[in-house]
Amino acid sequence: MPTIVCFGDSNTWGSVPNKLRRYNISERWPALLRAALPHDFEVIEEGQPGRTTVHDDPFEGEKNGLRYLKPCLESHVPDLVLIMLGTNDLKHRFGLSAYDIAQGAAKLAQEVLVFNSMAKKSPPKVLLIAPPPVYEVGFFADMFEDAALKSQQLAKHYAQFSKALGCSFFDAGSVVSSCKREGIHWPVEQHKLLANALTPIVENMFSQ
Repeated sequence: MPTIVCFGDSNTWGSVPNKLRRYNISERWPALLRAALPHDFEVIEEGQPGRTTVHDDPFEGEKNGLRYLKPCLESHVPDLVLIMLGTNDLKHRFGLSAYDIAQGAAKLAQEVLVFNSMAKKSPPKVLLIAPPPVYEVGFFADMFEDAALKSQQLAKHYAQFSKALGCSFFDAGSVVSSCKREGIHWPVEQHKLLANALTPIVENMFSQ
């Protein structure tokens, strides 16, 4: 049974734009991906609101993705890890460039690619996913000041780092659009679009 971990932030967790709630299990993209894959695939949701790639958030507590990654890998021992982080790194408080953010995501991918477990003969595969662009609107506008332009540059850098690492890459912004009224999270139909786009990619990674 192939095990897939979806390692992400609030858009993997399923935050609803402008609502203090989460999409249900039939609406979130990891669950939709699981439903579309063959029955013997296991898809594990590992989304955390506010999670960054490798940075400590001074205000929101334990959000550093790198610090949680190895325990996550040791717990689930996956065959494939889908990494989609970087949106929270766009927050003005971090002062990061698009290149810096991509480098943080690449660090996570690198950690997965060298992970060893007695339970597996080889390290997990990685699909590094660039998050879609954000908008500087609504409640999050001040928090994400200067983020819109940088977010449009992420896919280019993620692709370059993926090539250097020899891992697979996907640009979520090629199919997903963030909510134009709220700026950061996705309307429900966008989860289905991402799951539909990822399904053949994931299947192909296991057929090689």
